[in-house]
Amino acid sequence: MTSHLFGRLAVVESRVRAAVAARRAVDPTPDDPFRGLYLADEHVDRLLAPGAPAAAPPPEPSAVAMLSTVEQAADAAEARGDVVPLRRLAAAFDLAPLDVELLLVALAPDLDSRFERLYGYLNDDVSRRRASVGLALELCGLPLATAFARERLSAAGPLVRGGLVVVEDPDRPFPTRAVRVPDRVAAHLLGHDAPDPLVADLVVEPPKVVLEEAGALARGLHAGARVAYLRESRPGGAGRAVAVAALDAAFVVDLDRIDVDDVAAVARVAGREARLLGAGLVAGPIDRLDPAGVRAFAELPGPVVLTGRATWDPSWSKVVPLLLEAPVVGAGARATLWREALNGDGPVPDAVDVEAELAPFRMTPEHVGRAAVAARWEAAAAGSAIGAAEVRRGARSQNAAGLERLARRIAPGVGWDDLVLPPQTRAHLHEVAARARRRDVVLNEWGMRPGGGRGRGVTALFAGDSGTGKTMSAEVIAGSLGLDLYAVNLATVVDKYVGETEKNLERIFSEADGVNGILLFDEADALFGKRSEVSDAHDRYANIEVAYLLQRMESFDGLAILSTNLRSNIDEAFARRLDAIVDFPVPDAGLRRELWDRCLGAQVPRGDDIDLDFCAEAFELSGGNIRSVALTAAYLAAETGRPVTMADLIRATHREYRKLGRLSVAAEFGPWFDVVSTG
Repeated sequence: MTSHLFGRLAVVESRVRAAVAARRAVDPTPDDPFRGLYLADEHVDRLLAPGAPAAAPPPEPSAVAMLSTVEQAADAAEARGDVVPLRRLAAAFDLAPLDVELLLVALAPDLDSRFERLYGYLNDDVSRRRASVGLALELCGLPLATAFARERLSAAGPLVRGGLVVVEDPDRPFPTRAVRVPDRVAAHLLGHDAPDPLVADLVVEPPKVVLEEAGALARGLHAGARVAYLRESRPGGAGRAVAVAALDAAFVVDLDRIDVDDVAAVARVAGREARLLGAGLVAGPIDRLDPAGVRAFAELPGPVVLTGRATWDPSWSKVVPLLLEAPVVGAGARATLWREALNGDGPVPDAVDVEAELAPFRMTPEHVGRAAVAARWEAAAAGSAIGAAEVRRGARSQNAAGLERLARRIAPGVGWDDLVLPPQTRAHLHEVAARARRRDVVLNEWGMRPGGGRGRGVTALFAGDSGTGKTMSAEVIAGSLGLDLYAVNLATVVDKYVGETEKNLERIFSEADGVNGILLFDEADALFGKRSEVSDAHDRYANIEVAYLLQRMESFDGLAILSTNLRSNIDEAFARRLDAIVDFPVPDAGLRRELWDRCLGAQVPRGDDIDLDFCAEAFELSGGNIRSVALTAAYLAAETGRPVTMADLIRATHREYRKLGRLSVAAEFGPWFDVVSTG
């Protein structure tokens, strides 16, 4: 309803007319076409005349009557249920009637260009086309020489503090400083509510989810808490969702996107946006801000709800906040959010268990919504309905990219059917996958890991000789859970300088907390080796590294797999902290036969003389060695354009023996030893 706004501007115009008439009455040269561009002697004499400054003229009876008529019409509109923007703004920013008058005086040139020239005349300067502080107070009937009048447009006044009015030209005397209304405020009064460009890119719309913890926050805010801080101590914290559910209306900004140096300006604008919309401000995470930036948000007029991973420091703000722990949304709630995000577009077939597919992922409600959209596009590109594969890929698409700078990402390309392992080893691997899939139920719903100091991660040790399938098994588990595998590069971790290795590891663990993936520490004994007696400084610092890892692994919330060829070299203290230890034995003849067949594959042409039973019985090789032999044999055959023959396999096996430092003897190669001996 803009009629009320323009009705009030008509009242301002009547006061401007009265002020113009008053100026003309005492102006020695009212008809001078160059007035305002210079000072004549008559003007100087008038300024030097003795006497107190002229008092502001009293409001004309016509203006008083006009104001009464306008406000009566606004009363009637509100009685009908209409929204009067100017009144709503005055209530949201706690403006007194005088503040509203000053706001309208400053706003007039933005809505009617005539006021530019009129203000230029009244300012006695045609280049100053906005109301000055002195002119605004005069038009509102206030004498400039009083502290009360000056306070209304000072930094402590509600207009300036709330960002509704900007007092410009700080180098000029206070009475002659220009008063301006930001474009965003003018647009709001006219009914347009696009966010200010300074914060437009930060605005997000998190999905609403019903959480019990929202009740505690709502009660605290209702009791008078002006600021609340929701700490997301665990990955996947739903701080924003709790804040949105607790507030009647919320204006949410994502501080991860902030890319300006003046955080205080962003905070002021965000606070103004929230109040213009009659909403509470939700901002976070605050971890990227320095203490001054946090203070700028925390000391805004409330309600303000901040989120972050750090522990609240009382020195950040003089306002005492309500401190709460942000919950993690369970698998069932995530599935509900997923379906709501799709909103019937791209339905998930009944055969796809979204709750089970999302169980291994640690996701905020915002991530779930974006993952659902990503799955929709995946299915659209494939020309099919959303299936389990699309659900997983959509969830993985929300992974941050920071960990890829510290570890090598492996997209799983193998499954359970590709593993050739003893039944007991396979069973242990399934148990590791089950721990990752059901940890929300066991640890959260059933409360099987009490205490706030311990993490909710899953850590397993894969021990066995080289080539027995440890890395491949880690890839299979990652694939079965729908996660990516991140192989940690020891070259980027170990540093010769004291303390740097721990810093590198901390960066990896911190990044892993924000990623739905599995960390793979290959050759883990290089990092997790046994502590030794301290005989020199090197031993002392080496022990510190291991002690750090012991503590960090215990507080880790993600999934980690350690693989080693030398289980005995792993520090015994890690055994208690490991959820599972899986042994990978050297394959027996039966498994070797299957490995030979798998490694050659179905597409490689085979000669009639190939005897895989002989290869399995004669050569005690691990799966990795057999794969190398098969690959070498394939190259030998491809070079001559013929199928792979037994002679190719024998020659490739001989080369593999040489790599391993083993002798090729007739007892092992049997009737094929002549192929080896003749080169």
